[in-house]
Amino acid sequence: MNEEILIEGNIENIVYSNPENGYSVVDLNDQGKLVTAVGIMPTICVGEKVRLMGYWVNHPSFGRQFKADKCERTLPKTAGDMLRYLSGGAIKGIGPSTARKIVERFGEQSFDVLENHPEELAQIKGISRDKALDMSEKFKSQFAIREVIIALERFNMNSSECLSAYKAYGSNAIERITENPYILCSDKVGLRFERADEIAMSFPTQVKGVFRQRAGIIHILKHNLRNGHTCLPRAKIIAPAAELLGIECDEVRTVIDELIEDKELVEDFIDDKSYLFLPYEYYDEKAIADRIKVMLRFPPASGRALEKDIENIEKDKGIEFEEKQKLAITTAVTKGLLVLTGGPGTGKTTTLNGILSIFEKRKLRVLLAAPTGRAAMRMSEVTGRQAKTIHRLLETEWTEGDRQIFTRNIENPLEADAVIVDELSMVDTHLFAALLNALPLGCRLVMVGDSDQLPPVGAGNVLQDIISSELLPTVCLTQVFRQAMESLIVTNAHKIVGGEYPTLDITDKDFFFLSRGDVVSTADTVTELYTNRLPKAYGYDPLTDIQIICPSRKGMTGTVSLNTALQKILNPPSPDKEDMERGSKLFREGDKVMQIKNNYDIIWTKGKEVSSGIFNGDIGRIIAINHNASFMKIDFDGRISLYPFDNIGELELAYAITVHKSQGSEFDAVIMPVCNVIPQLSYRNLLYTAVTRAKNRLILVGTKQQVKEMVDNDKKTRRYSFLKHLLLKD
Repeated sequence: MNEEILIEGNIENIVYSNPENGYSVVDLNDQGKLVTAVGIMPTICVGEKVRLMGYWVNHPSFGRQFKADKCERTLPKTAGDMLRYLSGGAIKGIGPSTARKIVERFGEQSFDVLENHPEELAQIKGISRDKALDMSEKFKSQFAIREVIIALERFNMNSSECLSAYKAYGSNAIERITENPYILCSDKVGLRFERADEIAMSFPTQVKGVFRQRAGIIHILKHNLRNGHTCLPRAKIIAPAAELLGIECDEVRTVIDELIEDKELVEDFIDDKSYLFLPYEYYDEKAIADRIKVMLRFPPASGRALEKDIENIEKDKGIEFEEKQKLAITTAVTKGLLVLTGGPGTGKTTTLNGILSIFEKRKLRVLLAAPTGRAAMRMSEVTGRQAKTIHRLLETEWTEGDRQIFTRNIENPLEADAVIVDELSMVDTHLFAALLNALPLGCRLVMVGDSDQLPPVGAGNVLQDIISSELLPTVCLTQVFRQAMESLIVTNAHKIVGGEYPTLDITDKDFFFLSRGDVVSTADTVTELYTNRLPKAYGYDPLTDIQIICPSRKGMTGTVSLNTALQKILNPPSPDKEDMERGSKLFREGDKVMQIKNNYDIIWTKGKEVSSGIFNGDIGRIIAINHNASFMKIDFDGRISLYPFDNIGELELAYAITVHKSQGSEFDAVIMPVCNVIPQLSYRNLLYTAVTRAKNRLILVGTKQQVKEMVDNDKKTRRYSFLKHLLLKD
């Protein structure tokens, strides 16, 4: 990266500005020379004088630009700067003509008059008293945010942080942050504890230690939330908190007691052992347990003649259910609650379709859902019925503060007699609590998942906790059907999950192993397979049929390195192709990309159908990049979306993806590097999850020793959660 430099000057023109995140493209007069600058510059206006810290970049379409990492602005002070500022439309209702009249009359006192003496504006011909007061109100409103941002920048806060702080605390932001900078760690702003520490160090006076101590303890719980824990044993927090904060353990204990008393933490016990929670995590798990107990206490009414119904399905479909499949169907209908689990080839889909057939025969309103877009699409394919993401099913909306709201809830429940959820292993505590909250009383719930796959990315261990509680009716399908046994992918998957080493020396089936001794040759072979060998041998299209799945993002066999290499090979720069760069990300027309966050606002069309929503895990291809309109056109499995540049942070290249991001998806062919996998990711159910993503062909590339180490390591990362205890608690 280039060395960071400083430029300053007046804003001459606003090319583009996003009011939500402050990202702007401006023309800056730098000592008489007009330059283009881009970056986070919230509420920027023509006529302002700014100091930008950043570096020069060469944009493929727009040439040389200054990329600003930090923007410091000063309010216009001269009459000329004030005229430019007011003429640029910064204040609604003041155009160039009115601006000139104001500045000609009041000169350098123009801003003071607008803010403090609006009645004097009425002396100007054409400005009534009411209009003068309205101008003043708009001026003060506009300047409130600007004054806050300017003041906060003195605390070494960047423009994006200042804007978030203003949105959270309004005109009181300066006062509140000056007293306690650690409020910046709150969910409203979301800064890291370490970053709040840096800001606090820039203050001229020392901040009260108790503010830092409270924020530090909450930070430890939030950090572990990202590692999947809904809670932590109190005893495990004491020493890390003392080390982080540089205080004695007894002082940590005192601060924890104060946080519990102030309801900023929740404490609960198992066998007299204390566990600490962030409040919303505790109440989500408690809500799940309470609702499940109610559903068990008040099961839906069930009909009779079930055995005959099953026989009719077998006759119509030409199949024969095995005993556990029949048990699952019977349980779903008679008890209304069912957990259905099992590995590949055990007949989960057949059983699910049997349950659906009986539900529909009984005229039940059935809704199907899965945690990701691709999982929902796959559910639709295997059932022949529409499935939605759980977020879409719950009609998720986002507030202006980017807070998630489920509009389907206990007051506005789903219109359903039965809900079937697939890939439950991926569903975290918060989402499952929201789903249960939206079920009407008497609604059946069928939960389908593979308990041997990876736990959810979010916090909690819902599927495992429910199964291990033994409170809900659970059917685990274990019989692998004869047709599935012909697949080495299926048989090896079952070997892996059972702790046996997979068969790696058969070369005429659907599971292949290519031995490579180091990461360089492994990465080269993975790249060659993807770009050349598999397409030539089987006619596969790399963009639609093949997927590289990596244990990690890092290293030569990680997604970042492989995506960069594959983009250069499969989609190199070309005069015929537009591309765009944002931060460390480079996208080009023709690239394979993945959406990494649910976004319900992106509009798409599919034939005559028009709808919105691109979801976490959706994979697409960039068709066009339009710099003038600031959007890309992306084809997500036939859904053509106009994708705003502002959402680029939600996209990643997807020639290679991580195992965690592959959950809920299936691909015709999967390539997986297995060489020098970091210890934290070298474990059995990660390998198992990757193997079960392949539909027709799987190729492992690396060392047999690495495969053996992954199979041998069944020490699943422990997740602290409270759901099982709450389910069993009277």
